[in-house]
Amino acid sequence: MAAPILSFENLGLNQGSQWLFRGLDIFIGQRDRLALIGRNGAGKTTLLKLLAGSIEADEGTRSVQPGARIITLEQDPDVRPFATLRDFTLSGDNAPPLHEIEAIADQLGIDLSREAATASGGERRRAAICRALASEPDLLLLDEPTNHLDIAAIDWLESWLNRYTGAFVVISHDRTFLTRLTKQTLWLDRGSIRRNEIGFGGFEAWMEAVYAEEARAAEKLDAKLKIEAHWLERGVTARRKRNQGRLSKLYEMRAERAAMVGPQGTAKIAVASDGSKTKSVITAEHAGKSFGDRTVIRDFSLRVRRGDRIGLVGGNGAGKTTLLKLLTGELEPDSGTVTLSKTLDMIFIDQQRSLMAPEKRVREVLAEGGDWIDVRGVRKHVHGYLKEFLFDPSLAEARIGTLSGGERSRLLFAREFARESNLLVLDEPTNDLDLETLDLLQEVISDYDGTVLIVSHDRDFLDRTVTVTLGLDGSGDVDIVVGGYEDWVKQRRQRNAPKAAKKAEAEPVAPVRTRTKLSYKDQRDLEMLPRQIEEIEARIAKDETALSDPELYTKNPGRFAALTTAIEQARAEKDAAEERWLELAEKAEGMAG
Repeated sequence: MAAPILSFENLGLNQGSQWLFRGLDIFIGQRDRLALIGRNGAGKTTLLKLLAGSIEADEGTRSVQPGARIITLEQDPDVRPFATLRDFTLSGDNAPPLHEIEAIADQLGIDLSREAATASGGERRRAAICRALASEPDLLLLDEPTNHLDIAAIDWLESWLNRYTGAFVVISHDRTFLTRLTKQTLWLDRGSIRRNEIGFGGFEAWMEAVYAEEARAAEKLDAKLKIEAHWLERGVTARRKRNQGRLSKLYEMRAERAAMVGPQGTAKIAVASDGSKTKSVITAEHAGKSFGDRTVIRDFSLRVRRGDRIGLVGGNGAGKTTLLKLLTGELEPDSGTVTLSKTLDMIFIDQQRSLMAPEKRVREVLAEGGDWIDVRGVRKHVHGYLKEFLFDPSLAEARIGTLSGGERSRLLFAREFARESNLLVLDEPTNDLDLETLDLLQEVISDYDGTVLIVSHDRDFLDRTVTVTLGLDGSGDVDIVVGGYEDWVKQRRQRNAPKAAKKAEAEPVAPVRTRTKLSYKDQRDLEMLPRQIEEIEARIAKDETALSDPELYTKNPGRFAALTTAIEQARAEKDAAEERWLELAEKAEGMAG
């Protein structure tokens, strides 16, 4: 076995009067793809800094392979001391070559001449990625790498990491990102760490098995206090079981909505004659919006019904914010109409999380300093309500400034969801959230009585949450698709495949030795791959359903391991098929041009 790039023996870190963790043994191999999982406050980012050597441990021995280059992509890089983003990428003793940085910047679509002081979160993140990847690392430590990135940039980063020959450790709330890339898991839980040679795709089933075994051991020992200490974990377990019912409800809502949608790819929803117009809360008819010479939204028609969950997706600058403002009445269309119900009572939760003063206490934010809070007409004790949002009730007296970013977001959700409303608008709600909080947010949205508009780059979150996806590509047209992000991708693939094939077939006879249409094999692959990809997706879904059995790991570890391996192989097969199809589609497009 090859020596690890980095190892830490008997790692311990003391914070104030207690140990954050102690006695951790960690090793990172040369090709490891590790997901670092743990709740907000467990110490994931701190552990990453210890691995990087940027902070010192109170106990333990850190060993690094001689000459190994370890690079960290921080969650919130500080670019303020620099004049431009280019200056930031070139800072430090071991700055990467400028030509390498600029090559990556070009692929990511970031202007490095941008003033650092006015750069957005997405621009700062892209600049940090340029700096990290251009450094040719042997080990990458990635802290929430997809935060503030649009879907195109996330796809690019996934492709780069798939080709990357070094090792990485990644903290992320993006389930799709983790599932596609990781092959091992480090689970930081209650001060200890566990490692399993499975990627994130098998993590939840593994976690369920561990908690189930702990519960059985606690019951055997009649350790009532120990069981009570696991209220959070047991709540999470029950929540995941309930999620199956919520997903069934979501699929039923999608099926009902599908009956009202017009031809695929058109921005129309049929006008029903069954009285459903009275249920409409937002109606857009042939709405358009331009800025200067650029048409951002073109001929957009949509009827949003009470109870709809609408997801808005697309790259940065594609028009998501403009469309959201049209749907909420903040912007007037240049053409057509957008009509809002007069009874709409909207709650808007933005990605800045800027509504809570750091000096206030949690009790003040939730209940104006009292013990009780009215939650949409139901009176609840503040301690009980905190537990519903995965807080220890003792945090009622904590100041907002002492909470992590994820905890502040969770508290903001708790406060806003308590208010009476019938329209909920969420702008990038998943930033800074851990996986348990994402499960909770999905649950709250599912149980919400009103209508929900969600702008997000989190593909898995959208797939689990929305009934209708509005997809924007920057052309001004809006795809309306029943389902989530993957349904939108599938529709685009199906729509583009025949176009690419038709263009390739329509080419005139080429001169000698000059190919102007695809070979027979390439043409056949172009036509067959979309169906093959759907078949692979169906296999993955079937295996993931089997893997979700919380008792599988305990009852049949061999079957668990076989399913995990099969899912990883199927995902690799799917990625290869999609890459092959895109290559052929671009090739056919180029020949047509």
